[in-house]
Formats: sequence, structure tokens, C-alpha cells
Amino acid sequence: MWLPIPADETEGLPEGLDYRFWDGGPDFPADPADCAFYVVPYMKGPQIATRPLAAMSAVQVVQTLSAGIDHVEPGLGLLPGGVRLCNAKGVHEASTAELALALVLASLRGLPGFVHGQDDEEWRAGFYPALADKSVLIVGYGSIGSAIEDRLAPFECARVTRVARSARTTARGPVHTLDDLPALLPEADVVILSTPLNASTQGLVGAEFLKAMRDGALLVNVARGQVVDTGALLSELRSGRLRAALDVTDPEPLPAGHPLWHAPHLLITPHVGGSTSAFLPRAKRLLAAQLTRFAAGEPVRNVVLTTN
Repeated sequence: MWLPIPADETEGLPEGLDYRFWDGGPDFPADPADCAFYVVPYMKGPQIATRPLAAMSAVQVVQTLSAGIDHVEPGLGLLPGGVRLCNAKGVHEASTAELALALVLASLRGLPGFVHGQDDEEWRAGFYPALADKSVLIVGYGSIGSAIEDRLAPFECARVTRVARSARTTARGPVHTLDDLPALLPEADVVILSTPLNASTQGLVGAEFLKAMRDGALLVNVARGQVVDTGALLSELRSGRLRAALDVTDPEPLPAGHPLWHAPHLLITPHVGGSTSAFLPRAKRLLAAQLTRFAAGEPVRNVVLTTN
């Protein structure tokens, strides 16, 4: 069992399994061919995530510690058939939803400008937009999107609209599909992206999507950078028609000199949606639960796909 968190620092792991620590270092902790359960190093990128896969001839479960699996997908063809790929549902909802709300509030209330004003010893008083009475559109209504709506509940939003890959009805109301976006976007003051990166969402937020947003609307991306067409977003920001707050960018990490750094009406955070003190306790609980089920011969949870 390859873990990126030392086994002696993780309570609840089942006894009788052979745990090896590997967090993406140059040397493997053992022969990859002997690994039955591979937990992918967190936030180390696709090159490290997929490096041992070709040699993992006996692996049965590949477990990510992220909600997305796009960093592992390039190597799935190297695996034997029947391998279950599991994501980290339940680990990142609290942290990512917190940041989504923080980005919305900071952008609407002008906090970046106040920080610059403090640096320049300027008292930048005035009226600023509130979240109250705004219409919010959540694009990507899985567990993270639902957690974002949980945190929006006390803020007296005029309306929260939900969009996901397939339509359904929740206790809070209907969930629309991506096909409904052209009709929904013009009605939203705030658009929050929390969708996974896949074939249907890569480049989803392009020129037509952005053009459909109402003047003065705020785009918040806590999903993946490649969901947004960077060039199209830059055009809208420079025109002053839209505002944005991005926790993820394309490219990422954002290199020095990139025009996004100094684009107007933009707040950037460095992909820290899940990187908080809430991560480790939840990640450890997930690993203990998954490995306990694995050791007992029970089905593991959070299975996203099974290799052919």
C-alpha cells in the first residue's frame, strides 16, 4: 500500500497490510509491481502522479487525494483492466467552498483595493456591491457545488441556480444542464465554477459563455484553469465589462510576466482551495476508511471509473 502520508501518522489504518510511504520522491519505496493500493501524491502534478503506473501490474485501487482526477487520467491506459480509480469526495468540500465564498465577498466588497489603499495610505471609502440580493449561478453542482450553496444560504442571495452534467431535482430546487447555460448566464450576477475538468468542460468558459454574462458580473473559478479560455477572459477584463476571481489558472502555476497577473478587475489566489488545515484530518479519515474496506474485501467508495 503506497501512501503519501506516513502510516504511523494516520489513525485507523487496518493492521496486516504492508504500508510504504511515497510522496513523489525520485526513488520508489518498493517495487511498483507489488503495489495493490496506490494513493497518488497530493498536488504533485501529472508527471509524478502517473510515473509508477506502467509498472503497477498488480494494483487494484488508485486513490487520489483531490476531487479531480485529470492529473491521473493520462496514465490510466498503462494500467491493467479492472483497476478502480477513486477520488477524494468528502475531503475538499469545506475548504474549497470556504474559498469560493471568500473570493466572492472579497471581489464584490473591493478588498483587494483596500489592501492597496492601506499600502498607499489612502482611505478608499465609498459604496461597494454586496452579496445580498445577488443572483448566483453555480456551474458544477456536485458535492463541492452543494457545499458552496450551504455557505451562501445566510447571505440573503436573491436566487441560487444550479447547473450540472445531468438534470435532477434536489431539496433546494432543480439542477439544470450545461445546455441551459445560454438562458441562465444573463440572469446571474455571480457565476461560480466548481465543475470537474473533462471533455465537456474543457474550454467551457469561452468567448460565447463570457459574452452571455451580464455587464458587471463576477466570474469565480475554483474548478480547473482549463475550464476557462484565458485569452477570452483577458479580453473581457480589459474591457471592464466583467470581473473575475481565480483560484486556478491556465497555465498553472502562472508564470512571471503573464498578462493575467496585472489584468484589471481580477483577484488571483494560487490554487489553495483545498490546501488548508482541514485537508489532512479529512484525507486521513478517507484513507483509513478506504483501506479498511479494501482489507475486508468490501467495495471501496468514490469510484469514478474502472479501467478496461
